[in-house]
Amino acid sequence: MSLYTKSQIKYNYKYNQPNCILRKGNYGLKALSFGRLTETQLSFLKNIIVKSSKKIGNSKKSIKIWNKIVLNYNLTKLSSESRMGKGKGSIYTRAVFIKPGNIIFEFELFSYSQAQYIWSKLNRNCCLKLILVKR
Repeated sequence: MSLYTKSQIKYNYKYNQPNCILRKGNYGLKALSFGRLTETQLSFLKNIIVKSSKKIGNSKKSIKIWNKIVLNYNLTKLSSESRMGKGKGSIYTRAVFIKPGNIIFEFELFSYSQAQYIWSKLNRNCCLKLILVKR
């Protein structure tokens, strides 16, 4: 049984809090372009942040990282050999569509140079244009 159900596009444009303001951390990564992030891309970006923070951070301080994105879109796909009119297809991943101005990650207990190092690593590996913002 699948946890996520197939449905028509029901994209929630309204949230309780706008996702363009830093809420918890001192530094954040803000998107400057439109794009789509899937589950695998998001987990890859999280792993880059964790690895680079272990490399540059002290073991005494606990570094806090918040993910500000909610995956709210199911992507479906039919097999390539199927004929037309056979239904919608099975869910192969979840995704989120990013608008310019959305904050993707927030961090705390970093210096500005450490946050710039993480931003440069993510900017090379991400499909979106990102900018580092600070409170």
